[in-house]
Amino acid sequence: MFIRNESFYSFRRSYPIITILVAIHLILFIWMNFLPGGRSILAIGIGNNLAVAYGEYWRLITPIFMHIGIGHVIFNSFSLVIFGPALERMLGKFKFLLVYLLTGIIANIATFYLGNPYMQHLGASGAIFGLFGLYVYFVIYRKDLIDSANSQLVITILLIGLVMTFVNSNINVLAHLFGLIAGAALAPLILIGVKPYYASRVVADDGPPTFDPDRWQKKRVTNKRIKKGLWIGFAILVAAGILARLF
Repeated sequence: MFIRNESFYSFRRSYPIITILVAIHLILFIWMNFLPGGRSILAIGIGNNLAVAYGEYWRLITPIFMHIGIGHVIFNSFSLVIFGPALERMLGKFKFLLVYLLTGIIANIATFYLGNPYMQHLGASGAIFGLFGLYVYFVIYRKDLIDSANSQLVITILLIGLVMTFVNSNINVLAHLFGLIAGAALAPLILIGVKPYYASRVVADDGPPTFDPDRWQKKRVTNKRIKKGLWIGFAILVAAGILARLF
């Protein structure tokens, strides 16, 4: 589910919503940091609790797409590329975009009501934790949608992510927690009629049944890849913590 081996062209065709979201992240990041008018875009779109209180409700949505630090935009975009494709394939483009936006908005609403009145914030982390909320629901209630190895990977990455949420002082804790809760809460409705990731792929099988003598070797290779994915995920999150402190 989480091992990416597509080319850029095939990834773009298979996961158009994720491709568009990452493109928006990067375009806005470049614009805000390096192009004329970027600071105005930042000022207009950043999450600002005081401004929301005065009726600027678009600020509950726009921060989901905005990042100001290089480590922030790279980590969130990379997380979306790794953990989003399985959900876009399983849910379909509309449902995936809906849950991504809803969890991000709910995270920002929680930040508005429970955070400091003068707090400013931005980033896709709330929406990404919303995706993890769906995966947590898989692990607990819909084991038919995820295998045990990927369940272990999800829980491991999530635990590390939660630890980092509380360790780093510049993290929007409320957005992370309520994004996660929102994803799990929406899961029962979002997952109606959803098939497992492997079942959502189109497999051509026009020939007669055949015996594959290498099937056990292939399984061992797959297990090695999953273990490698665990370590890669761990390394990514540790690196993100370092980058968060630097930027």
